[in-house]
Amino acid sequence: MDIDWAALGSVFGVSLAVTVALVGLFTLGIVGLSKHEAATSGASSAGASAGASTAGGTAAAARTGAYVCFALCAAAVAYGIYLIVA
Repeated sequence: MDIDWAALGSVFGVSLAVTVALVGLFTLGIVGLSKHEAATSGASSAGASAGASTAGGTAAAARTGAYVCFALCAAAVAYGIYLIVA
């Protein structure tokens, strides 16, 4: 029995990098949602002040960014499942 150590190391390196990237991307999504919550609660406490309009734009950008992160995570997981099945 002969083990191809170079191939094993390559698989280990790629899987480690992809795992760290996915966890980081998911973390960014969670942070984006928490920024959205903080911006919307700050805008509601500010009332009709001038800062409320910029907080609304920040909240929408944070929510959109979080959804993009989650969509990229789902796409990466779906691609991994595709690679396993195919």
